Amino acid sequence: MLQGVLLLLMSLQTADLARAQEPAPAAKCPPAARIDSAKDTYGTTIVTDPYRWLEDQNNPETRAWIDAEQKCTESALSKLPGRAELTKRITDLLHNDSFEAPVERGGRYFFRERLAGQDLSLLCVRRGLNAADEILIDPLPWSSDHSASVTFENVSRDGRFIFYGRRDGGQDEITPRVLDVEAKITLPDAFPKARYFGLEPTPDNKGVYYSRVTPDGPRAFYHPMGSDGTNDKLIYGNTLGREKILTLQLSEDGTYLVYLVIYGSGSEKTEIYVQNVKENGPVVAAVNDQKAVFYPTFAGDGFFILTNWKAPQWHVFSTTFATPQREHWREVVPASDVHLESIAAAGGKLIGQYTRNATSELKVFDGNGKPESSIALPALGSVGAFTGRWESPELFISFESYDYAPSIFRYDVKRAKSEVWAKSKVPFDPAAFEIQQVWYQSKDKTLVPMFLFHNKGLKMEGSNPVLLTGYGGFDVSETPNYWPLALVWAEHGGILADANLRGGGEFGEDWHRAGMLGKKQTVFDDFIAAAEYLIANKYTTSSNLAIDGTSNGGLLVGAAMTQRPDLFQAVVCRYPLLDMLRYQKFFEGPYWVPEYGTAENLDQFGYLYEYSPYHRVVGGRKYPSALFVTGDGDTRVAPLHARKMTAQLQSATASSRPILLLYDTKSGHSGGRPINKQIEENTDILSFLFWQLGVPTN
Repeated sequence: MLQGVLLLLMSLQTADLARAQEPAPAAKCPPAARIDSAKDTYGTTIVTDPYRWLEDQNNPETRAWIDAEQKCTESALSKLPGRAELTKRITDLLHNDSFEAPVERGGRYFFRERLAGQDLSLLCVRRGLNAADEILIDPLPWSSDHSASVTFENVSRDGRFIFYGRRDGGQDEITPRVLDVEAKITLPDAFPKARYFGLEPTPDNKGVYYSRVTPDGPRAFYHPMGSDGTNDKLIYGNTLGREKILTLQLSEDGTYLVYLVIYGSGSEKTEIYVQNVKENGPVVAAVNDQKAVFYPTFAGDGFFILTNWKAPQWHVFSTTFATPQREHWREVVPASDVHLESIAAAGGKLIGQYTRNATSELKVFDGNGKPESSIALPALGSVGAFTGRWESPELFISFESYDYAPSIFRYDVKRAKSEVWAKSKVPFDPAAFEIQQVWYQSKDKTLVPMFLFHNKGLKMEGSNPVLLTGYGGFDVSETPNYWPLALVWAEHGGILADANLRGGGEFGEDWHRAGMLGKKQTVFDDFIAAAEYLIANKYTTSSNLAIDGTSNGGLLVGAAMTQRPDLFQAVVCRYPLLDMLRYQKFFEGPYWVPEYGTAENLDQFGYLYEYSPYHRVVGGRKYPSALFVTGDGDTRVAPLHARKMTAQLQSATASSRPILLLYDTKSGHSGGRPINKQIEENTDILSFLFWQLGVPTN
């Protein structure tokens, strides 16, 4: 438990106690958490839930407990040595120009950018490739604390109207609006606050098709431009339940609307439907009878389909809007031995993003799938978003790596030439760092890769501070990414270890399925094996090893710390899932059932209960120090997970290492946080890690 914070802070003033010591007892910090009598019965198993009351975010008792926890955390972290220096360095790394890949329409380039010294991204336009940046939407005046941000949703075909959203805090819900780009006036068109999965204006600018989440599930609507939205017509999805996601996209000429029905975030199954909306035609199924994933990418009078159907490494088919049924499909890019991650269509070409050994590659094919060339990337790293249109010769590619600041490249498809469109100028020397890739054996002897990022020439003396991270879920590939916190960690002699766990997409669908549903324990085994490898190979020791994870990665580190508390010194657990018996009851939880399963299914209850971190905490056991990070603004992963787990660990642990809850009432999952809040959070996390691992801050 966290005891005697004030006495501990006084002791930290002496140099010989740089490493955290067992704090002495003190009252009221952490606050006492009432034990609830709540119980649930699953078959013949009765499960207690002692902190069920902390699920109610608005209960005065919960609010008082949150406030008291936050005060304890502030007391523990605010006076640690070196915070000012950490804040300055993080500020240097974050307060610089940053850009997102633009969307071109009507010869204009629309994008979000955040200039050095600004707290939030602005919505901007360049009225020509080399024109000056012009601000369209500045969200800074929207809220005094800059917690309200702007999202970029879409642009009309002629570039006259831009569709944007207001996001409050870190919520997934936005309020969409429409801006007249010429007049710079927001139109009276109104859309309700909700989660949106596509806004598609018609080519004549007379209407907008959109998909949003309703209390009953996702629905598609048609909105006549100029109306207040109260009479928007429901056009599709009236039978879809809350566990489904519905996206939509309109063909370039406005004739065909394509609906993509996604069976939750687990990406186990999707369905594609096509409708000729110009003729008010029927909705035609392109595919709805296969347990596989299909993603459409538009190309002229038809579309490409990226799928793992009969191909774990994925392949590509093509068909037309007029004949979308599977009997008309033609394979254009066959599967290879490398995972095909995503595709784009630009300039009459098909561009494939491949993930080879957890790094990105780009290949160019003609419209029939014939290989033509590769697009050179500047380093070992990750391709993020890439934007383009079949009718336009421009493709914009975002790229980053551990030692490469986020950059946007413009690729001319006709000339097969790439150039920098925008690059963040971050004050660090890439030549001072190095990236290694090692392979280690997991519990079942499977080889798993892991990246190591650190100062060049760092001596591996067996006691380096190591921050181990990973994700391992939802077919997400964990490839090298730019992370300012990791840069600061490396600058202070630390090693970032990033493991490519099963459950991710690095090696195709088989790799993903090896870590989902009843095989989820494999992901935790991979992660624990990574820690053991780092210790066995003299990179570090358990007393110098910390772990960090966010969202599904928060579940990962929560499981690791409860299964092997002896292996780690400190844990940073951000916006996590931790109660795996009740997660599906809150917010976007129903989307994740295809990935995890649900305790409401007794066949799945057993394995969920076996690894659920909240239920695996054992009284009287010594646990690592932990910092749980969440906030009220998270409307994706309910913050109740972090609240309940904090109370559970504080009550149970026999170690006096601190268990802290860092709680920002406006933080959330979906970005949009002002830079000042990001700086504060990164300072708190690094201060905590340096404190617990005894890393000098100078």
